[in-house]
Amino acid sequence: MPHFPFQRLQADLAALIAKSPAGSRLPSEPDLAADLGVSRATLREAMRTFETQGLIRRRQGAGTFVVGKPPVIESGLEMLESMLTLARRTGLEVGPGPVDIEQVLADRDSAAALGVPEGARLVRVGRTMRADTRPVAYLVDTLPEDVLRADELTIKFNGSVLDYLLQRGDPLVTSRAEITATNATAEVAKMLEIQRGDVLLMLSAKLFTASGQVVDLSSSYFVPGYFKFHIVRKVGSNQ
Repeated sequence: MPHFPFQRLQADLAALIAKSPAGSRLPSEPDLAADLGVSRATLREAMRTFETQGLIRRRQGAGTFVVGKPPVIESGLEMLESMLTLARRTGLEVGPGPVDIEQVLADRDSAAALGVPEGARLVRVGRTMRADTRPVAYLVDTLPEDVLRADELTIKFNGSVLDYLLQRGDPLVTSRAEITATNATAEVAKMLEIQRGDVLLMLSAKLFTASGQVVDLSSSYFVPGYFKFHIVRKVGSNQ
């Protein structure tokens, strides 16, 4: 049994969550903090670990609920595939939530990344992906308007910009991505129904055509407990 106070607190919380049925509500923060003999701030810090694992879910004004063992989407990152494709291959039911499509003007950073003039018209597509009725990823794609018009997505769009471009026949060849941990902003926290500042996995990527043109800037935010990414690498030679 852990001897350090914070480890002991996490062990007590783990035991409480494990014996609580999925969907049940945990005691309120004041009651739980009093029962465990810790401050509410310490309790919230400990509970973040279980929330990022997908084991509990906090709802503003409603309380903290036990999720149970979440479904996991596991994939290698060597090949670019849409979240819908990954979910189907894993056998999970993951569907797109409401899609927000808007026209925006390129700022300095997006203009430089996409190779368009500052102030050029862009299309921004934001949507959540849901598993077991809860949002588990928030995906944002930004594309030049001459690559994708907003009205194109009003008829046939399954939630994946990548799948749409591939089905349309665009000559896409490579993607460069960066993986980081980030804290949820107010916008992202609202879309994922989590607390502002919660830790998320973030994938920032550029999508290239055969000519080297960047046609899509994407930012994908993942609730860690629902995703497991890995990379298979060849062993390098010393020669």
